[in-house]
Amino acid sequence: MAPLLDIRSLRISIPTHGGLLHPVRGVDLSVERGETLAIVGESGCGKSMTAQAILGLLPRNARLSAERVDFDGTSLLNLSTRQWRKIRGRRIAMIFQDPMTAFDPCYRMGDQIAEIVRWHRPESANPRVIADMLARVGIAAPDDRLGQYPHQLSGGLRQRMMIATALLCRPDLIIADEPTTALDVTIQTQILKLLADLQKETSVGLVVITHDLGVVAGIADRIAVMYGGEVVEAGAADAVLGDPRHPYTRGLLGCIPTPGETGRRKTLGYIPGVVPRPIGELSACNFLERCACAEAICREGPVALITPSEGRAVRCRLVEGGSRAQERRREVQPA
Repeated sequence: MAPLLDIRSLRISIPTHGGLLHPVRGVDLSVERGETLAIVGESGCGKSMTAQAILGLLPRNARLSAERVDFDGTSLLNLSTRQWRKIRGRRIAMIFQDPMTAFDPCYRMGDQIAEIVRWHRPESANPRVIADMLARVGIAAPDDRLGQYPHQLSGGLRQRMMIATALLCRPDLIIADEPTTALDVTIQTQILKLLADLQKETSVGLVVITHDLGVVAGIADRIAVMYGGEVVEAGAADAVLGDPRHPYTRGLLGCIPTPGETGRRKTLGYIPGVVPRPIGELSACNFLERCACAEAICREGPVALITPSEGRAVRCRLVEGGSRAQERRREVQPA
């Protein structure tokens, strides 16, 4: 049975004055019905651009190429505006990154949500149905909230409003782009638990985009780690978190403070350097300049994605060649 979402060799390029920018370089992803896929990586790794490509929302000057981008057996490549209107919101919903700017400040929440839902699912635009969904996502006094303006709601409430709006359209796939950004830790936990519970109830496919592996540890079925526009490691969540194979994945996990072990005066983990600007073609491993395990072989051209074991994929020659370096764990250096 084909996956709900199936992406193969997705590439995005954007012409700039400094050369051709490659924010996404040959990404492969898939999502099954009822499955939660977490796409993890630092800012600038290509996560959000991948999501925009799925929904056909790339900048006008961006060029997309792919072997396939299929959704429920239908290709999403080269769709017309009319065809996209039948998919965006109705079948694929997006929970955008910033709840502070997701709604128009000039209109009441009830009017905005009703307009969106009426466009995609007219039968769900009834005020009672909308209020019931708001209550389902944990919003107290939903009738009062629907009469308020966005500025009268907290970030957490606006995020829940976005989730409720997406669910009212009864999509088959939800893409949540950094759904906990700018929210405090308590609200983060509530939002993630809410997404996980609703996903299990409705069997909707869920893609969670985040920069924090710790955020998705409790909700993801599979994890894809992106770096420099490429998937550098992918597999079942337990396998990736319990036995990370790529140095970048180990670095991300090393940045998560451990309760009871990370003392007040202890240096927090970090990955030296910054994500390289993706200009031009690759001539070596993308992570080379930041990797403490790098060897001479890492400079011998771009690295292919390999499958060292069933269900796992890693973009690292040290794993492929069985080098002793793959067993080393990068020690975090003090700042």
